[in-house]
Amino acid sequence: MKELLSQYASYNLWANNELLKQVLTLTDQQQQQEIESSFPSIRLTVFHIWDAESIWWQRLKLQEQIIRPSGSTNMPMTEIANGWQQQSKTWTDWIANANDPQLDHVFAYQNSKREQFKQPVYQMLLHLFNHGTYHRGQLITMLRQVGANKITSTDFILWSRNKK
Repeated sequence: MKELLSQYASYNLWANNELLKQVLTLTDQQQQQEIESSFPSIRLTVFHIWDAESIWWQRLKLQEQIIRPSGSTNMPMTEIANGWQQQSKTWTDWIANANDPQLDHVFAYQNSKREQFKQPVYQMLLHLFNHGTYHRGQLITMLRQVGANKITSTDFILWSRNKK
């Protein structure tokens, strides 16, 4: 299980970085252009994915007060990108140092509706990486809608063929 989670974490970091390279080439207007999707702009979609990674980290660390990175909405995209990249790297590092009991550990958390749940850490991690993949797919569609035409593929198979 640890090897699989390590691969997913590394893939997640790589795929996020590949898309952020594209996002950072856009103008502020393109990043904030209203587009029909789960979140109404590229900027807000990037914020959402970072929020999710950060919130799950805080839950795992049993932080009582959850702080969303998107609470600072005036951040420039470079700062948002750096924060998201750092959070993704934190997951990669944590999994690399985790042992099987830590990955199997059942932890309690509250969702955004204040409902209580208990789940093994590995299930949360699988959810987290799947969630990122879902929204990166939306980002790719959004990038095309604002005129980006050379979007790097972020398929897992491409990462796995080229990993070092």
